Amino acid sequence: MEAYCVRCKAKRELAQGQAIFTASGTPATKGACPVCGTTVVRMGRTPAHEGLTPPVVDRPKRAAAKAAKRRGKLVIVESPAKARTIGRFLGKGYSVKASVGHVRDLLRSQLSVDVENGFTPKYRVPNEKRDVVKALAAEAAKAEEIYLATDPDREGEAIAWHLMEAEIEPERARRVSFHEITKEAVAEAFENPRPLDLRLVDAQQGRRVLDRLVGYSISPILWSKVRSRLSAGRVQSAALRMVVDREREVQKFEPVEYWTVDADLLSDLHPPAFRARLTRIDGEAPVLPSQAAVAPLLESLKSAALVVSSVKRGSRTRRPLPPFTTSTLQQEASRRINFTARKAMAVAQQLYEGVDVDEHEPVGLITYMRTDSPQVSVHSQEEARQVIARLYGPRALPDEAPIY
Repeated sequence: MEAYCVRCKAKRELAQGQAIFTASGTPATKGACPVCGTTVVRMGRTPAHEGLTPPVVDRPKRAAAKAAKRRGKLVIVESPAKARTIGRFLGKGYSVKASVGHVRDLLRSQLSVDVENGFTPKYRVPNEKRDVVKALAAEAAKAEEIYLATDPDREGEAIAWHLMEAEIEPERARRVSFHEITKEAVAEAFENPRPLDLRLVDAQQGRRVLDRLVGYSISPILWSKVRSRLSAGRVQSAALRMVVDREREVQKFEPVEYWTVDADLLSDLHPPAFRARLTRIDGEAPVLPSQAAVAPLLESLKSAALVVSSVKRGSRTRRPLPPFTTSTLQQEASRRINFTARKAMAVAQQLYEGVDVDEHEPVGLITYMRTDSPQVSVHSQEEARQVIARLYGPRALPDEAPIY
């Protein structure tokens, strides 16, 4: 039997294994790492548990919490910064707490995916999140209403679901979501709570399970061939394949020499100078495979009388670019200010959750940044039009706000 050793950071054959039950009555096997001697535990029932009596677990906490008189409204978000901004909009009667990300995850010491039974994931509350979950459960027990205001994407939906699965009674929880942290958007969301979207939850679980299935198999290869503590997954593996395929195409490419002929032309009557390219010779596209083929053309062009036969005039309408999506935001951040994708999203997260502006209280400055849609709220568009009209005049505004 193998178990994960936190000191060696690898799976080791469990030595001196002994069947036990945890304080919560869960069967496990306790032993030692044969390399470093660290105590390791492998969760799960084994034949050695037959005949053993599990401990009696008394759990009166939930019943006691129901009997207590509840008051106030509890709002749970992901981050403390977001909690501060939303708390300022909601005012008295609301207590806004942060889960600080996910509160449950797959076990790190094993695959944690039951491949034989519908790829069912096995979740647990990580040790570093137990105090957070305990504190949130205590707050939920005292609250009359509970609102889950995590982000509107699949990760936020999954966090809300995990909160309900961990310590919050689903029948008392309400889901609220908004794509911008403004007073109007937050008020509208709390006026219109909705059920949990289990399709988004299933999508997040599918991505997480696929990450684990791929990464758990490939990462050990990186550890042995490259260096330890590297991780591979569904994205890195596919991206590496694309890079390798592209490099193979580059290596197979056979370069072919070709030449073009450009001329800087200047008319005495109609300056300034302009550049023209040779595109036709006797009605045919020129084939210039070498410098030797270009030389005779240059001599004939130097003595030729060149005439502008026609001028085409036109106008172009330049429209504003659509609002950023996740991919275009990362591309522009890289091109203009040399930000990595990770840094760009971290800064965008801060702008979304709220920052101090002119020594005032935190305010959200952008809409939600993890999206493939360029749509923005009508209220935000109207505010932007008012600012543009005040600073640049009505001529700078289109008759109608663009919709992408």
